[in-house]
Amino acid sequence: MTRSSAPDPKSDLHRYLRDARRAVLWKLDGLSEYDLRRPMTPTGTNLLGLVKHLTGAEALYFGATFGRPFDAPPLWITGDAEPDADFWATPEESRELIVDGYRTAWAHADAVIDALALDAVGRVPFEPYSELTLQQALLHMVAETGRHAGHADVVRELIDGAAGLRERDSNLPPGDRERWATHRARVERAARTAADRAPTAAG
Repeated sequence: MTRSSAPDPKSDLHRYLRDARRAVLWKLDGLSEYDLRRPMTPTGTNLLGLVKHLTGAEALYFGATFGRPFDAPPLWITGDAEPDADFWATPEESRELIVDGYRTAWAHADAVIDALALDAVGRVPFEPYSELTLQQALLHMVAETGRHAGHADVVRELIDGAAGLRERDSNLPPGDRERWATHRARVERAARTAADRAPTAAG
């Protein structure tokens, strides 16, 4: 009988974080400067802004929190930046600048993750988080990056129809544009039928 390897929670969390990081950057591939920056929701969600925000989050949770500060765009929640400044790119901030900054933040964070034990305690420099362990910081950033990777999925699909989890594994059922158009029409019909059957709200 082959004995399974011992659980390694830090390695598992780190792997999920790396996967989510790569998924975010893949959504930028092949797009024009305008499409990288254009706001695709009423609240201004855009691809480069998501990368810029995640760079600041990595720097905060794996840098300043553990006494290893790293120069990165400040998050507006820290009080060091104007509201939403970390969620969009100015004309002077090039694609290369923002992407390279994110990759540099990865390297800094990876070094901190490798150096510390999961129960190492840090202090987020603003309320309400205060003290947290490296394990909690990793869990937070896996969730944060995964959430924004989902935003990037939707934004990219709205821009040019490209969809999927990663370059060589879309994690989607097979189908061409006609198949997806048929599927979308079916979902739309179901939604309208359900709405027609729903009781009218009391006035």
